[in-house]
Amino acid sequence: MDARKIVLLAAAVLAPGPAHAADTALDGATLSWPWALPFAGILLTIAFAPLLVRRFWHRHYGKLAFVWATLTLAPMAALRDVDTAAAALSHALLADYLGFIAILFALYVVAGGILVTGALRGTPLLNTALLAFGTLIASIVGTTGAAMILIRPLLRANGARLNNVHVVVFFIFLVGNIGGALSPLGDPPLFIGFLNGVDFLWPALTLWKPTAFAAGCVLAIFVAVDLWFYRQDRKVVAVGEDGLREPLAVHGLVNLVLLALIVAAVIDSALWKPGIAFSIYGTSLPLQDIARDVVLVLAALASLWLTPNEHREANGFSFEPILEVALLFGGIFICAAPVLAMLDAGHDGAFGWLLAAVTSRDGSPHEVAYFWLTGILSAILDNAPTYLVFFKLAGGNAADLMGPLSSALAAISMGAVYMGALTYIGNAPNFMIYAIATERGVKMPSFFGYMTWSIVVLAPVFAAVTYLFVVPH
Repeated sequence: MDARKIVLLAAAVLAPGPAHAADTALDGATLSWPWALPFAGILLTIAFAPLLVRRFWHRHYGKLAFVWATLTLAPMAALRDVDTAAAALSHALLADYLGFIAILFALYVVAGGILVTGALRGTPLLNTALLAFGTLIASIVGTTGAAMILIRPLLRANGARLNNVHVVVFFIFLVGNIGGALSPLGDPPLFIGFLNGVDFLWPALTLWKPTAFAAGCVLAIFVAVDLWFYRQDRKVVAVGEDGLREPLAVHGLVNLVLLALIVAAVIDSALWKPGIAFSIYGTSLPLQDIARDVVLVLAALASLWLTPNEHREANGFSFEPILEVALLFGGIFICAAPVLAMLDAGHDGAFGWLLAAVTSRDGSPHEVAYFWLTGILSAILDNAPTYLVFFKLAGGNAADLMGPLSSALAAISMGAVYMGALTYIGNAPNFMIYAIATERGVKMPSFFGYMTWSIVVLAPVFAAVTYLFVVPH
């Protein structure tokens, strides 16, 4: 019901309209701060509704997202005009959201068809190896893909452990977030940057040193914590020493081919420039982006057709997590439209003070402010739209941000990707990992309990990253 409403609304405003609609755009300089209230409202709802009204939230999250989106578009149509609202919706859904959700959906479905079986013992050595491997592949198959491939084998391996919550928490830190910092495939914020003109290889060439440092520090902390818990467990019960030795095996290998197809489609969309584009209410849709998204959807459909159903059943695969992400992020991107317009206005917009906070007195970008503000807001507000906000705040010109302003883009990228690990809502895969672990009987910490873990472990690491890689030397 909720999805149909959103689709019908989108279809209504994307239908052919007056010719002048293509020239209609929000003037951020004429907008005041109350236009940002729906954006703040939907993000606060996502943060607190699951804690305060859990049952109501799981039944009606799509309706709540629709309400906040309507509270953005309806006043826009009434106080400006219908064409302005239609243009804003068109740009939010087609320019920003469509590519974002297409790659997330494709990686989720294809990775969900890969089944890893075998007898695994949850020793510190195995857990460290799995987390390290997941961190390495997260930038290739995405944090969502890597998480969906490895979370279930990791849970099975640690099923006999009396203390296994920390394993999942560190898995979120590394595989669900930090490991995805080296490519647009890795984490949604970087894909948003890619859609806005950042070169495909720029994250890998620029961020590999701080990412290796951050991941290495967190992995070292995990080894110490897991060794301590493992020794405590062994005082009570033998951990995995008995039982059948089922050999390791990977099923659904066709999905590895489909993952390669997804990677090729994204890279090709960056290299192929046919110069053909279609315009809908002022939103330009390049042919290469349309072709990429079609290939991503076809890859997901091929995975559903070619993968035996028992593989997905063994993985506990369902569409509910990706449906929740799709509906909530659709609402977020729509509600963010006036906020982005105000940021585009720079000093003339309502958020000129935020621009001042990230700009030094001589007019140069304040990298430390970009890193921490992007990071903290990513943890609270979700990292994909937050990245886009600060990307626009830094000028929004990809060529400049990869050139003379590359230190600012690096700070924004690291803040968004790394600090998405600070809360459950910081990054889309965090939700999915939490849901799967809870379903498998792991007593995951509450929202604030998880934050205690993340602050204690990650804050010192991020402070070191700031000093070594963000502060100009």
